[in-house]
Amino acid sequence: MKEYTYITLRQQPQLKDKAAEWFHCKWGVPQEAYFECMEAYLKNETEYGWYLCLDENKIIGGLGVIENDFHNRKDLTPNVCAVYTEEEYRCRGIAGHLLNVVVDDMKSKGITPIYLLTDHTGFYERYGWEFLCMVQGNNEPDMSRMYIHR
Repeated sequence: MKEYTYITLRQQPQLKDKAAEWFHCKWGVPQEAYFECMEAYLKNETEYGWYLCLDENKIIGGLGVIENDFHNRKDLTPNVCAVYTEEEYRCRGIAGHLLNVVVDDMKSKGITPIYLLTDHTGFYERYGWEFLCMVQGNNEPDMSRMYIHR
């Protein structure tokens, strides 16, 4: 089985620009927004970090932790955001491994529980996440599922 490298952005800060562009291309959120969050993490202004999976030097998966993932429940924080695995790398456990890495990293810093906003059902439960409630996403007509990892 192919080995991938899992890192935090602090381990390879030179990937900041590339990572901000990669997340922007996946989610359409302005690249500058990712850049600012990543910069705060790299300057130790926050422990809410960015996590990547690499195949050689290519980003193939990633996620971040931010204060709030654009929803009305400001009390449910921090939020895992921008979970993505390149299509050709899916079903190899990459997203699950990244989720486990972020949970362990946050717990090691005393940050627990953490939350995640999604429309998926059945995926996150495999990695210890529990459905918590429905929340209203900013500018979203429908409610979305909020998960918690304790």
